Amino acid sequence: MLRAVVFDLDYTLAVPRRDRATILEEATTTAGAPSLSRDDYLAAHRRNLTTETREPIFAELLADSDADPADVTTAYRERIADDLEALPGVEAMLADLRRRYRVGLLTNGPVRAQRDKLETLGWEGAFDAVVVTGELEAGKPDPRAFEAIAEELGVDPTETVYVGDEVEADVRGATEAGMAAIQVLLEDGSDPDPRAAAHVPQEEVATAVPEVLATLE
Repeated sequence: MLRAVVFDLDYTLAVPRRDRATILEEATTTAGAPSLSRDDYLAAHRRNLTTETREPIFAELLADSDADPADVTTAYRERIADDLEALPGVEAMLADLRRRYRVGLLTNGPVRAQRDKLETLGWEGAFDAVVVTGELEAGKPDPRAFEAIAEELGVDPTETVYVGDEVEADVRGATEAGMAAIQVLLEDGSDPDPRAAAHVPQEEVATAVPEVLATLE
């Protein structure tokens, strides 16, 4: 029996208007820090999934620099929030789904960064429960992260579908925790993972996800 649907946030429900590498470059320039590569940032982000802010990420990346990690953290957070926009139709989709299911959000990242995104989008009340991995002892794909959102929703993981775009963090993490997974396929040509119960194009999330859920009930 399907009782709950849980979503990832970034690139599943909301996207930046500009690419993140450009935003990162703009933030480091504003803060007087050396340039950082997007790949290096993502690697450091994965090592710091349970923090309050992004400052430990930038402290690691700027260890050999005189730049202040706190300044870069603030500049990057503000630019990310300003650039974020919801995918078409997802707000109405979330409202409709809440009439039939418990609807949650499980997102990797520092607490303040991810909570700021929800505030910017006006989504503080859009979900029945929200878990940011910065509040936990482990982030996705660790099963404990998925168990935490299921507990917040008052459901069993086996009664839950998780919707996300990342193969490791989302598809592998959800299925290993006992949830079914719907993989969001990005325009960059991400490959469908066979562990997912279904695959939907990013631009069709608002219409395709409810259709898939109906087949999984």
